[in-house]
Amino acid sequence: MLNPVKEIEKLKKERNAVIVAHNYQPDSVQAIADYIGDSYGLSKKAAQLEEEIIVFCGVKFMAESAKIVSPEKTVLIPDINAGCPMADMADIESLIEIKRQHTDAAVASYVNSSAAVKSESDICCTSSNAVKIVNSLPQEEIIFLPDKNLGDYVSKRTDKEIIFWEGFCPTHHRVMLEDVKKSREIYADAPILAHPECRAEVLEKADYIGSTAGILDYAKNSDAEKLIIGTEKGLLYRLKEENPDKEFHLLSFQLICRNMKKTNLEKIFNSLKNMEGEIKIDEKIRIKAEKALQAMIELGE
Repeated sequence: MLNPVKEIEKLKKERNAVIVAHNYQPDSVQAIADYIGDSYGLSKKAAQLEEEIIVFCGVKFMAESAKIVSPEKTVLIPDINAGCPMADMADIESLIEIKRQHTDAAVASYVNSSAAVKSESDICCTSSNAVKIVNSLPQEEIIFLPDKNLGDYVSKRTDKEIIFWEGFCPTHHRVMLEDVKKSREIYADAPILAHPECRAEVLEKADYIGSTAGILDYAKNSDAEKLIIGTEKGLLYRLKEENPDKEFHLLSFQLICRNMKKTNLEKIFNSLKNMEGEIKIDEKIRIKAEKALQAMIELGE
């Protein structure tokens, strides 16, 4: 390919396709995407679009979510092996067993979960609405999965009893309190913005806790000239694009998700050209998973 961007644009028109990219994708992928955002926001957007083919640049559970809400469309993921370690920490058999042990509990699954796990859930949530979702449920016991860090964040903001799942995001979980201390020393006046998938001790020292969308909004409205970002490196692309006069520094050099970086222009081209990486979900599972997502939407997300 002499010019991959032009070749991809050509294929998009031929295939009636749209490219959506998660905030954590490589800069080159975000640069050619038609839409950039968080996983659920992109799935919602994809469902509203007229194009027949959705090329979802992210990890597998995200592409699955797009297929759940857009069953009539073809959803492709450029690298079918781009998985999410945290989503993989929640398996359907273990969830069914925990539900059997806690028959009065509701199951709230983070959107960062497989279609199968969503299908055994009462409702889904995002990092931005998890507290609202849990507090809105009539049950007093909530099985929250798969992220124990987000679950802990929620538990401190609700009177419900949270039944934790021992899952976590390896990328956010690598951030330590020492990283916060070092950032404070180097950038004394810079606010620290952290994703709720980080450890509790990191969140306690952050100036702001929020989803990628929340971090983007905070940065845009902040008077600070320098900001410390406690989430995956890919978000820096949008932060810099939207705030060219501000400086952004990662809270930890380890905030890089290898799975998110598996996507590249060549893989996007091959996916479109050969229709590779198509997402398929058993219809019974898809319908049940859609109900959990719809339950979230009905509560105002």
